[in-house]
Amino acid sequence: MKQSDLQLASEMRTVITRLIKKLRKHSTTGMSLSLTERSTMSLLDLHGELLPNELASMEKITGQSMSQILNHLYELGYINRRISKEDKRKSIISLSAKGAATLKQVRSERDSWLYQAITKKCSEEEIQVLKKALVPLSKLVDFEDD
Repeated sequence: MKQSDLQLASEMRTVITRLIKKLRKHSTTGMSLSLTERSTMSLLDLHGELLPNELASMEKITGQSMSQILNHLYELGYINRRISKEDKRKSIISLSAKGAATLKQVRSERDSWLYQAITKKCSEEEIQVLKKALVPLSKLVDFEDD
């Protein structure tokens, strides 16, 4: 590995981490939720219904940790639980209407802040560079180091 590649990785990590912190800060709706709680809600929004063990696997956390997250989201009214018809021992989790509305609001607040930041701070050429960077950044998100 070249030193310049390692430096790029370090600088990207720093910038992306700082951007994520800024995005979190600019969503008052999402402030009461942890990163994993918001991510769990996003997975439910994407997949519709999931079992707790499926959510835990996707989030790469223990079943016990996911249970605590689901209990908190349930207390807030953000998720629904129903018993599986095929196996009465299993709960099926879905996003409630309140959870979907909250997730939409969090996304809207963050998108609005990011849009303002991009349009006020970046030139048209820089905006084009950001658009082109989405493809390789998406590849990084999808990378699994097995």
